[in-house]
Amino acid sequence: MNETTMALSLSVFSFMMAVIWGGPLIRVLRHFRVGKVIRVEGPERHMTKMGVPTMGGVMFILPVVLITLLLNAASLFGLKIIGRLVIVPVLVLLAYGVLGAIDDWEGIRGPRRGLGMRARTKFLFQVILALITAFALKYILNVPELFWPGFVGPISLGAAFIPLATFMIVGMSNAVNFTDGLDGLAGLIAATAFAAYGGIAILQGQDFVARFCFTITGALFGYLWFNVHPAQLIMGDTGALALGAALAVVALMTGRWLLLPIIAIIPLSEGLSVVIQILYFRATKGKRFFKMAPLHHHFELIGWSETQVVQRFWLVSLLFAILGFAIALV
Repeated sequence: MNETTMALSLSVFSFMMAVIWGGPLIRVLRHFRVGKVIRVEGPERHMTKMGVPTMGGVMFILPVVLITLLLNAASLFGLKIIGRLVIVPVLVLLAYGVLGAIDDWEGIRGPRRGLGMRARTKFLFQVILALITAFALKYILNVPELFWPGFVGPISLGAAFIPLATFMIVGMSNAVNFTDGLDGLAGLIAATAFAAYGGIAILQGQDFVARFCFTITGALFGYLWFNVHPAQLIMGDTGALALGAALAVVALMTGRWLLLPIIAIIPLSEGLSVVIQILYFRATKGKRFFKMAPLHHHFELIGWSETQVVQRFWLVSLLFAILGFAIALV
């Protein structure tokens, strides 16, 4: 079985696992009333999402973790199906998923109902986890630090790799979190980005990274089975923080992290829209640059339907993912 076949087979397997246990998970979340709390200042049409089960990121995180464990167990029988390289992104996916789950739970049942964990506290934990990951990537896994289009071989960044990697992990984690606001949006965007990096990993001979990418892509498709409009559940911070951090780690492991702003153009735009909105609001003492941030809400308020926003954002994401993949071939 060649690498492409193996990677795609894992995506089908993870898709089936997510779909099979998706229904029971939704029933459990409804039973315990783990429902989304909608912000009053958001678009009025979003009030219909009030009470939709959240913390749905568990639906795709667990299949990825279980498949990784099963493939590691296979190595005990002499089958080299997975390697230690995959342990780091899986642990990052799990760690940021736990952080997001705590944030979601705080927003549902905690003293800060509707708000979740304090932003500074969450950001501090994100940075700590990112720093640990950055050190592991550089000093334990010895990943290629940077590939520049047209150059042969990786470029060493020295000590600068640590703050750069930390910034990327934290930044992308929050960027995907900002993207998660419409049915199917964050899942589609993330699946497209992971598929693009899976293809890049195959080209570079990083078979284990490719398998991880396509495993999570398949699991995301299983999640989207229940998340397309009208969504039966929402990934919440449990899924969004985990996806963004894992995507950044995959980009760093391939050494093609300069392509991340292209391949993940929508999360980048969503994150920048929030920064621009805040800075402009402060500079003009109350005026808004966008009708509302993150960016997808701005387009909703100018008349686009939720489905139009999701489909058009995904088309842009797909085109830029293809562009990023093409640049990786140079």
